[in-house]
Amino acid sequence: MQYIAVREPGAADVLHMAEGNLPVPADDEVLIRVSAAGVNRPDVLQRLGHYPPPPDASPLLGLEVAGEVVATGKQVSRWQRGDLVCALVNGGGYAEYAVAPATQCLQVPAGLSLVEAAALPETAFTVWHNLWQRAALRPGETLLVHGGSSGIGTLAIQLAAAMGVTVYATAGSEEKCRVCESLGATKAINYREEDFVAVIKQLTDGRGVDVILDMVGGDYVQRNFAAAARDARLVSIAFLEGSRVNIDLMPLMIKRLTLTGSTLRGQSPLIKVQIARELEQQVWPLITQGKVKPLISAEYPFAEAAEAHRLMESGNLIGKVVLVPNH
Repeated sequence: MQYIAVREPGAADVLHMAEGNLPVPADDEVLIRVSAAGVNRPDVLQRLGHYPPPPDASPLLGLEVAGEVVATGKQVSRWQRGDLVCALVNGGGYAEYAVAPATQCLQVPAGLSLVEAAALPETAFTVWHNLWQRAALRPGETLLVHGGSSGIGTLAIQLAAAMGVTVYATAGSEEKCRVCESLGATKAINYREEDFVAVIKQLTDGRGVDVILDMVGGDYVQRNFAAAARDARLVSIAFLEGSRVNIDLMPLMIKRLTLTGSTLRGQSPLIKVQIARELEQQVWPLITQGKVKPLISAEYPFAEAAEAHRLMESGNLIGKVVLVPNH
């Protein structure tokens, strides 16, 4: 099979096409003929040498795929050859074939193409785990999503709005703000033009928001404290502006804030199974009903993976970037 290899840690041009043997599924895995693979920021970090895969994972890039099941391990009963699935993989997604734990596969939602389905697993697992499992987001609450026009942000806005949450978002241009509002955000704040803390205070009559999803870090950590309501939950999933910050924790104590965060790749298989079950029960019906849909910003052939990574790093995108192999 063909796959995308990393020559050495570095800039996007270290990505190149290579050939190798098909992976062999373990007893509890399926082999998927990949129709599309999602591109995520952890892929960029791994390419740079900052996010090494776990010892038992594929060293190849790629954490989510969609395609056809072509072989199953002997313990797998749910999936059969010919089934169309999207899957959270433990690595190896940037390839014509990839193995996935059977429990981390989900049926391609009705109405979605395989390219759209490939943009779901990493994003949906991340959003659900952090907002609903960790932050216990409830209908009637208020949510602030930073990076609202990203793949994570666009899905979080749609899903929260569909589940009865009032959503606010930040984004870096008027176009991105309008997209966030079209997806269900009550108000999107252009952080280059306005102070999101002041706007949130105004929108909530000084109360602040119940939950904040932050992928920025840096000085946003302290500012999130200011934008948070009493008993709010703040969830960090990335630190684009840095993870080392000098903060005053007094607001955390006075407002009884909860500050948490997570990465997905290091979670136990049991946690991932639970996320997958809840996605199937709570989220997949909203997708099949057309209330939630992944946004695809760009689609690239495998041979242009470097361009896909450059686009990710530029931030000049709305939604997800997807790679398609040359079967």
